[in-house]
Amino acid sequence: MGRKVKQIKNYTTEQVKALLASDENYRTGVKLHAILQLTRGYSSRALEKLFDTSFKQICNWADRFDAEGVEGLRIKPGRGRHTRLTVEQREQLKLDLSKSPKEFGYSSNSWSGSLISEHIMNTCQIEYTQSAIYPLIRKIGFRFPRLGSIQ
Repeated sequence: MGRKVKQIKNYTTEQVKALLASDENYRTGVKLHAILQLTRGYSSRALEKLFDTSFKQICNWADRFDAEGVEGLRIKPGRGRHTRLTVEQREQLKLDLSKSPKEFGYSSNSWSGSLISEHIMNTCQIEYTQSAIYPLIRKIGFRFPRLGSIQ
C-alpha cells in the first residue's frame, strides 16, 4: 500500500484552475517553469501532462522565449477570439436581456441560450451557436441562474 496523497478540501480543480488563469504573472511563471524543464532535458511531450497543455504549445512558448525573452511569454493584448457583436450591439443586447422576452414578441417568459441566439440573429443578423452564447452573456455581465431568468 502506497502513501496517501494530500487532498485539498476547500477548493475544486476548476476553482484552482480559475485562480491560476486569473493571474497574468503566474501564467507567465508557469510558462517560464516549462522552459526551465526543457533546459533540464525534459521533452515537450513529457511535459504535456504536467503543464496541462499540448507539447506543441510548450514548443511555441520555447520559440517565443528564444526570440523575445520573458516578454514573449506574456499575454499580448488583442489576442484570442473576439466577439462578433460591436460594443453598441452588446450594450443593446444588455438592455434587451434586462427586459422580458415577451416584450420582443417571443412566447417565453424567460431568456434561454437558444432564445438569445435567435434574438441576436433577429436584431443583428449575426449567428451564434448556443454554446457561444454563454460566454457572451457572461462578458456583458449577465449569468444564468439554475432556474428562472437571466440576472
